[in-house]
Amino acid sequence: MPSDLATGSPAPDTKSAQRPLAPAAIAVGFTVLCLSWMLNAMDRQVFYPLLPEIREDFGFTLEQSGLLATGFTIGLAVAGFLAGFVVDRFARKTVIVGSVLLYSLGTLAVPLAAGFFDMAGYRIISGVGEGVQATALYALVGSFFFHRRAFAAGFIGVAFGAGIFLGPMVGVPFAAAFGNWRAPFFLFGGLGVLMAVLILVTVSRRMSETKAGGGSASEQSDFSYMPASPYNRNTLGFGIACVASGIVFYGFLGLYPTFLREELGFDAGQAALAVSMSGIGAMLALLAGWMGDKYSQKWLLVGSFAGTSVVAFLMYVVVTDALGQYILAFLMGTLASGFLFTNCSTAMQRSVRPEHVGRGQGLFMLTYYVAAAFSGLLFARLVAVADWAGAGIWQLSVVPLAAAAALMLVDSKKMIRRG
Repeated sequence: MPSDLATGSPAPDTKSAQRPLAPAAIAVGFTVLCLSWMLNAMDRQVFYPLLPEIREDFGFTLEQSGLLATGFTIGLAVAGFLAGFVVDRFARKTVIVGSVLLYSLGTLAVPLAAGFFDMAGYRIISGVGEGVQATALYALVGSFFFHRRAFAAGFIGVAFGAGIFLGPMVGVPFAAAFGNWRAPFFLFGGLGVLMAVLILVTVSRRMSETKAGGGSASEQSDFSYMPASPYNRNTLGFGIACVASGIVFYGFLGLYPTFLREELGFDAGQAALAVSMSGIGAMLALLAGWMGDKYSQKWLLVGSFAGTSVVAFLMYVVVTDALGQYILAFLMGTLASGFLFTNCSTAMQRSVRPEHVGRGQGLFMLTYYVAAAFSGLLFARLVAVADWAGAGIWQLSVVPLAAAAALMLVDSKKMIRRG
């Protein structure tokens, strides 16, 4: 971990300033938090490559499968938004521990489902826990690593990418070993309970409860150039970008393995590897975060949306061989997760004053994950109307270009300035 992140560069309250947290404690706590986010990604990611088996077992339609794949994010979105108010007022560490326990219990319940509706309910419960964790975690990062928030969030993005990679790589062979798709859900749910205990023991409250931007009136007046309300022109522009990002990335994740297996004829192992390649690409979130702290996030997002549009067109219309799909999946993970997710999240935080950092993150959660919730269903219906190629063009190529145009609303001069 770089030295500037080891010190955190926080703007702590008076008591925290008198007792600075040791670099080793910061490193251990931040590593555990990253591991918890990696497990979060593994937990949600294992569902996608196992969806064909789940669909066959229950007889779900493609639309039902698409809704199950991404519909859990409605719980993630609503809970994540409401959690923005909670984490501005209550201990973030407590919120994170409770949220990890909640999504783990939801995961443990998925293999016990009897049909579509109760499975959807368990998935939504998992989404609620994951949404609350995400809001609290990114608010913690935005507060403690105040001037390097995008770079620090890049580490969280690397952990997410590792989870995307490891989820299928661990989950699919684990299911095969037990001859049952249910086995990985018991594994990841149990690991989540252990992770909650680990966070409780290792993460210091002097890290988790740091106040963003300091607390004195004179310090807060430094942000007078920013809108007083968290609901402003910049959060509108970035909010549209978040909607598009959620539609694109989760539309891709939810049914990409099904596309590979049913349209291109890949086997389960090839499809799992392709999805895992997107996870390796997502690990470039660290580079994306560094660039977000150094350069204009507005224009960085415009370029990322344009690149995503091109990659999606090649993925669903042009390339049919395995190697080509592995490369494109890597690029999709790099752009749609590494760059778009990391910089949409931190740009939304930079668009609100420090005392509203929780609400800024909550706005990101609401806009990104409500769109994500229906992205799988939308993609399935587009497939029914325009086949896989047409669905890929409309949802994954056209939508990003519209988002790039919407970013012209953003006024970079009214975002938090880089330290």
